[in-house]
Amino acid sequence: MIKSEMDENELKIGRDRLFDILRSNGMLVKVRRNKAKTTFSYRWFNRFDNLTEGIRLSGSNQLWVSDITYVRVGSKFLYLSLITDAYSRRIVGYHLSRSLDRSGCIAALRMALSTTTSTEGLIHHSDRGVQYCSSEYTALLEQHGIRISMTQNSQPLDNPKAERINGIIKGEFLDSYNLRGLDDAREGVRKAVALYNSLRPHESLRLATPNQVHFEKDNLKQETRTLVNL
Repeated sequence: MIKSEMDENELKIGRDRLFDILRSNGMLVKVRRNKAKTTFSYRWFNRFDNLTEGIRLSGSNQLWVSDITYVRVGSKFLYLSLITDAYSRRIVGYHLSRSLDRSGCIAALRMALSTTTSTEGLIHHSDRGVQYCSSEYTALLEQHGIRISMTQNSQPLDNPKAERINGIIKGEFLDSYNLRGLDDAREGVRKAVALYNSLRPHESLRLATPNQVHFEKDNLKQETRTLVNL
């Protein structure tokens, strides 16, 4: 994003050197080590197969990946439910809650459903957390004809795109905000998602933004991206 300005000023610098400069000037976001547990899996809940292995995507709204992450506000934790389109990396649904109950995930899913006019052929992928296995959540997916896919071991590497988006939203946006209370944090999340979707380029998208890829015209797809491996 700053390449044109650097070229204009005849500046040449590698990534590692740039990070050294940012670090020496206190401009890097500090990494917080302690984490809140967000996945609780129980055997008596619904289980579904992993439908994403070997899948290849050719457009938006073919695969949504979901996850929950914590957001620190002072000494407390809030919980952010995110749903991301795997092809475009666009966050299509989100909700910030005080607790880990299923209502936050359902609110995020309802938002995601409001962004598309068709769910034909759509797969929803998540871990086996109790929120995603609940009868209310799975019933909402089935009501819209969405196929349900779940990780088999509830390991982070089983849902890599969702985990990656979690890290970007927190590490590049929320961790730099001075969040105070639930309402302030919700506004921070709204702003972070809007900036991420509309302004943040991805190398995997050939430096396009999630919005650009998500809403691209069919005749432009081959110019901007080829089939994507999950």
